[in-house]
Amino acid sequence: MESFDIAVIGAGAAGMMCAAVAGQRGARVTLIDHAPRLAEKIRISGGGRCNFTNLQAGPSNYLSANPHFCRSALARYTPRDFLALLKAHRVTWHEKHRGQLFCDHSSESIIDLLAAECDTGRVTWRRPVAVHAVRRSEAGAFALETSGGEIAARALVIATGGLSIPKIGATDFAYRLAKQFGHKLVDTRPALVPLTFTSEDWAPFAALAGVSLEVEVAAGPKRASGSFIEDLLFTHRGLSGPGVLQISSYWHSGEPIVIDLLPGRDVAAALLEAKSSATKRQIGTVLGQWLPARLAHAWLDAHAVSAEARLADLSDKTLRRLGEAFSRWTLTPSGTEGYRKAEVTKGGVDTRELSSTTMMSARVPGLYFIGEAVDVTGWLGGYNFQWAWASGVAAGQAATEFVRGT
Repeated sequence: MESFDIAVIGAGAAGMMCAAVAGQRGARVTLIDHAPRLAEKIRISGGGRCNFTNLQAGPSNYLSANPHFCRSALARYTPRDFLALLKAHRVTWHEKHRGQLFCDHSSESIIDLLAAECDTGRVTWRRPVAVHAVRRSEAGAFALETSGGEIAARALVIATGGLSIPKIGATDFAYRLAKQFGHKLVDTRPALVPLTFTSEDWAPFAALAGVSLEVEVAAGPKRASGSFIEDLLFTHRGLSGPGVLQISSYWHSGEPIVIDLLPGRDVAAALLEAKSSATKRQIGTVLGQWLPARLAHAWLDAHAVSAEARLADLSDKTLRRLGEAFSRWTLTPSGTEGYRKAEVTKGGVDTRELSSTTMMSARVPGLYFIGEAVDVTGWLGGYNFQWAWASGVAAGQAATEFVRGT
């Protein structure tokens, strides 16, 4: 049986960061992963360029049943800290949109950086290796039965992520292990995911697949969750794009979403003004100045108004009704595209049973949960990677101190 100070299960963003930090602090670390290819989720993120953090990352950008849990780790390892690591490895980057940072070249730069950091910490790689069972001895050590033999460790870090994108290896390992050791789970569901509608409800808009525009989108009839101004994308089955992915984390089944198709514009007032100054113009032509023409025509059809109707022939009441409909398009999704297209998993290991400073279990000394496995879900735009880095660093530092004191 091989023996280590720390075993980290899951060689993704959080797991590699944790292993590297612990290894460079002198701990004997093994990093275990079942996938044949390293860090596939990093590789495919950001269109292959990895949106590795966001300059604005802070506690308000995360959802959790225990909303203050993420505060400590995020404060102690910031986006600037990760940028310093990139500088040391000569990885260049650029800001794309609202604090979102991407690699100039390829996501492979981030994977190579993390692998190099692990090698600097003399981390022992065990991959592809599956973990079949985990036991805890009376002395408090962990014994792992794996496809590569038995492994013993004084501390165990679970960094196996959530259920999103199963085709690249996502499993419920973290949740099963948490329950094995008596931990509660916050219900999981797909997040940062496209929303779908019944074929009947979506029939007027299915032909708009590929059309995109910037909108303001909110969840719930009272916009209790706030709103996002981001791009929306029409698909054959419903809605996608950054705005919809963002709001999907706040949406609950059976609730409507509310979309302002022309944020910042009083559409009713603009239509009435156009009517008074250009009476011969057709409403489809006017709306086509502000919206993609295909969308304007489909929208008018859905509201039983001909795109060829002259503004002069439409009553002020009709124009006000159309303006309100543009500003508050209210529709109820039938569901989502599920984990296969979800960027992250909302919910997970209940953080009320973890230390916010160390990520260690309050039930089992020496057991840690980090990254997407726990009930901390970031916004779209690099926030979830920043949580991976921050929680990984916190656990790597804490687990090293733990094994030194045992």
